[in-house]
Amino acid sequence: MTLKTTDKNIAGFSERSKRILGAIVKDYILTAEPVGSKAIATRYLLDLSPATIRNIMAELESSGFLTSPHTSAGRIPTEKSFRFYIDSLLELEEPLDNDKNMLRRCSEANTGIENAFERATKALSTLTSCAGLAFMPGKDNFTIKHIRLLPIDRETVMVLIMSRLGMVKTRRVRIDVNGLNLEKTSNYLNSVGSGLTLRSLRAKIALEMKIEKNLYDEILSNAFKLSRMALGDDNDDSVKDLFVEGHMKMIEQPEFRDDLARLKEIFAAFEEKNLLIKILDKSIEEEGVHVFMGSQSSIEQFSGLSFVTAPCGRGKDIFGTLGVIGPVRMNYSKILPLVSYTAGLLSGSF
Repeated sequence: MTLKTTDKNIAGFSERSKRILGAIVKDYILTAEPVGSKAIATRYLLDLSPATIRNIMAELESSGFLTSPHTSAGRIPTEKSFRFYIDSLLELEEPLDNDKNMLRRCSEANTGIENAFERATKALSTLTSCAGLAFMPGKDNFTIKHIRLLPIDRETVMVLIMSRLGMVKTRRVRIDVNGLNLEKTSNYLNSVGSGLTLRSLRAKIALEMKIEKNLYDEILSNAFKLSRMALGDDNDDSVKDLFVEGHMKMIEQPEFRDDLARLKEIFAAFEEKNLLIKILDKSIEEEGVHVFMGSQSSIEQFSGLSFVTAPCGRGKDIFGTLGVIGPVRMNYSKILPLVSYTAGLLSGSF
C-alpha cells in the first residue's frame, strides 16, 4: 500500500486498541452513523465490556483518531483513523466472479483503448457506488517506438507516433511541405527518439539545436518545429482524455444526501477537470493501488473525499491511470481489489 501513516501514537497502540479502532472504522463504513461502545461490544468484540471499550475510545479520541459529533454519544473515525486502518488493519476481499467478468468485458482490447477506459470507468462506478475516474495523460508519457511523417498535401503533414505498447497517436500539422525533407527529418526523429518519451524527445531536440551549428541545422529546425506542433503539450487533449462516470452517485451517499451546499462544491470540482487531472497525475508516479485522501491536497472541494487509483501500463511504459472517488467512508476492502484488478486487465490488454 502506497499510503503510509507516520504518526508516533500508533507505535504504542495495544492490540486491543487496534481491534477496537478497526471495529469502529468497519461499523462506520457500514452504517455511516456515529459508533457507540455498546454497538462495538455486541457486534464485534464480545470478549470486551462496553466500559472497557468506552475507556479506550476516549484514549483514541484524545490521540486524534476519533471525534464526537454534538448530536450523538457515539464517535466518528477521523481521516487519521482511516489511514491507519488502510495501512495496518485492512483485509482485502477477492472480487466476485460476476464482477470480474463484467470488468473483463469492459477491458477488451478490440474495443480500442479510449473506449476500454471509458467502459471500465463506468463499470467501476457501478460496482463501487462511487464516481469512476480514468485519465490517459496523452502523448507525453508514451515511450516512442517509431515516428512516421506522411505528406497529405502541400501544407499538411500527418505525424504518426507509435508507442512501444502498440498504441498509435496521430496529429495533422500545417507546415509548408515544399523544401521539407520529410525522410531525413523522420530518420532523425527516430534515431534520437526511439525509447524516449515525447517530452524527453522535445527537450533533447531543443538542446541539440543550441549545440549543433553545422549542416544539420535545417533538419534539427524542421524536427523541432514538427515536434513542437505535433507533440507539444495540449491542455485541451488532456481534458478530452479524462473520463468521469457516475458522479451522481455522490447524491446517494449519506454524508452528502442532505447537504446541498457540499454537493454543489463537489460537482463544481468535477467540472474543473484540471483539478482531477492534478490528483490523477500523482497516481502515474506510484506503483500499485494508491489511496489519496482529499486533505492531502490544497483543494478544499476534495476534503472529506478519497481517491483510490492505480496506474495502467507495463514497467515504465505507463499510459494511464484509473480509479474511483467517494467519501472517506468508502468500502476499501472491496474497492482496492476492484481497482487493482481493472488496472491489471487494461495493462495486459494494450
